[in-house]
Amino acid sequence: MAAGRESVTIADVARRAGVSPATVSRIMNGRFAGEDVVAERVRAAADELSYAPSPLARSLALGRTHAIAFVVPDLANPAFQSVLAGLSKTAARDGYRVLIADSGESPSEEPLLATEIRRRTDAIVLCAPRMPEDELAALVERLQPLVLINRGLPEGSGPSGAPSLRIDYRTGIRALAEHLHELGHRHLAYVHGPERSASNAHRERGLDEFARDHPDVRIDRIPAGAASDDGRAAAPRVRESGATAALAFNDLVAIGLIGGLREFGLRVPDDISVTGFDDIPLAQYLDPALTTASVPHADLGVVAWSRMHALIRGETPGEDVLFQPRLELRASAAAPRT
Repeated sequence: MAAGRESVTIADVARRAGVSPATVSRIMNGRFAGEDVVAERVRAAADELSYAPSPLARSLALGRTHAIAFVVPDLANPAFQSVLAGLSKTAARDGYRVLIADSGESPSEEPLLATEIRRRTDAIVLCAPRMPEDELAALVERLQPLVLINRGLPEGSGPSGAPSLRIDYRTGIRALAEHLHELGHRHLAYVHGPERSASNAHRERGLDEFARDHPDVRIDRIPAGAASDDGRAAAPRVRESGATAALAFNDLVAIGLIGGLREFGLRVPDDISVTGFDDIPLAQYLDPALTTASVPHADLGVVAWSRMHALIRGETPGEDVLFQPRLELRASAAAPRT
């Protein structure tokens, strides 16, 4: 009777086949260049003993783990969860797993965290929206194969070989501001994201362009962050500003802001309109449903894997992609009261 699968080792197969353990290893890993009759004898011995190579041992022998890393600033954010869903499901079809590292919104931790998890994987998908550009450029050089999400390298940093997948935040926030202007709002508040956020900088530029084209509009900038608690904390300043509409950094901030405004007795959109950014799943089920800029996060994850798989296979990845947000006009934004 054959030994149990767990108790059978490569040495057992080698003894049964009359070869060395190293020969068994090369045959199991597809690296044997000897006679076919020897390979057939080894495979027959493995079948008789119900032997299967350890996935870990196979990965070490081949120098591959069939795993990639995904580094994000906050996995609690549904937008990053959607990217992960698209990435992991698509990678699984090609036999790859995704290991996740969450930096906890700490840019200083991201280089060390990314370096550590990269050692355990074949490649890395990096979402580091607040990492300084010089650190990001150095990290890209060290950790390849690498795909960047929501970031691009600064001009003049030279070819990196790292595909970049970004969202056009500048155009998206400007479209939201244009919609509010068409509704009749002339005093806006922008509840902005983390100061070091690259995506927040793009939003700021979009609002600057909008303001230049609409000199009749006043925009107050109110500091916040990226979480619902940040939006709630910004509610007093939004109320004091007297703005008739508020553009939040993202949907989470918008949700917190709406809750905070309600604590002051303000109704959305009767007393003040509020918009978000991202279109997380909860956005359409809020009361009122949230007007926002919809981002195809799951598609972003799918494209990230296609670029990554090409890099792993030594192929040339596709071009960088700039995803365009789509306006979702819902009940949280309406014409200001006269």
